[in-house]
Amino acid sequence: MKCIYCQCEESKVLDSRSTDETNSIRRRRECLGCGKRFTTYETIETVPILVIKKDGSRQPFNIEKVKSGMIKACEKRPVSMAQIDTMASEIEKQIQNSLRQEIPSQQIGEMIMEKLKPVDEIAYVRFASVYRQFKDVTNFIKLITEM
Repeated sequence: MKCIYCQCEESKVLDSRSTDETNSIRRRRECLGCGKRFTTYETIETVPILVIKKDGSRQPFNIEKVKSGMIKACEKRPVSMAQIDTMASEIEKQIQNSLRQEIPSQQIGEMIMEKLKPVDEIAYVRFASVYRQFKDVTNFIKLITEM
């Protein structure tokens, strides 16, 4: 870290603390060259993830879209918002940990169904019926018998 006063690259950290958002760390430093103090902030660098839609277009991953789909599937079901937030966060972490910069929307849909199935089977069937775009009742019945 270069000193803002003398450009010396040697400094020592006097104090570290999380900021209000906890997405960054505030560090108070002292330059070993000139002795002056300055503050730096460290933030986590995230790689933007693009979702490849069915039509081939790409758009940034948005956790709110995942939550929205889950909320619709869980409507009038005994699934709390906390459970939905937890499932959505787990999906987001799974995507980020894959270290891929692009992910097909179909894979995200499968992840959502994987999380919904053990929590609420009705929500799972609701989501699957929209996600898999059932054309008739036979596909719907087939999904239910597979469960």
